[in-house]
Amino acid sequence: MHTVLAGRGLVKKYGSTTALAGVDIEVGERDSLAVMGPSGSGKSTLLHVLAGIVRPDDGQVLLRGERVDRLGENRLSALRRKRFGFVFQFGQLLPELPAEENIALPLMLEGVPRREAVAHARRWFAPLGLEGLELRRPGQLSGGQAQRVAIARALVVEPDVVFADEPTGALDQTTSTEVIRLLTSVTRDQGAALVMVTHDADVAAHCGRVVQVRDGRISGHHQYTVA
Repeated sequence: MHTVLAGRGLVKKYGSTTALAGVDIEVGERDSLAVMGPSGSGKSTLLHVLAGIVRPDDGQVLLRGERVDRLGENRLSALRRKRFGFVFQFGQLLPELPAEENIALPLMLEGVPRREAVAHARRWFAPLGLEGLELRRPGQLSGGQAQRVAIARALVVEPDVVFADEPTGALDQTTSTEVIRLLTSVTRDQGAALVMVTHDADVAAHCGRVVQVRDGRISGHHQYTVA
């Protein structure tokens, strides 16, 4: 497995609290990794450190061998826009924009003309079961539809890694299963790695690997066979 993203000896403290206590972790191409653990275990901090949102106090984060943790703010911000995709629990779509422009937004922020960016965004509607919803605003979408739009937005830049933070946490069980199946299959088909924080073991089971985080350390690891 060719490593896309790696954390080496990651340490992060908040005052007297140690959120990460020397974590080593690797994610390969087309890999899907679920990160689980009790509240306060450090799982969300691990995702944020790997994604370049939070800098570690010690250790290294490497994207295809490049030290992410050493980048200046401008380069780090550009890396997050161009090479990472993000899916959050509540989607975080812009309410005033139609679905097609929400998906196209990362491309437009990189200077792609609106017409070209929207044309590219529209290609995602059929694969994600969103046909006919191009002009609907987030308030006109169901929770599952909104999360599919968020998945398309994360993938439209063809990222190396997609980070998902409780992406099904606000959905009912049936919709959750549909969304997680789409998220894992589409990221894999696009050649992207997936790192997902979830509290739901059924959701985690759709990933190829699951790690348990406890007290800032990796306490367990399970490998699944993904078709």
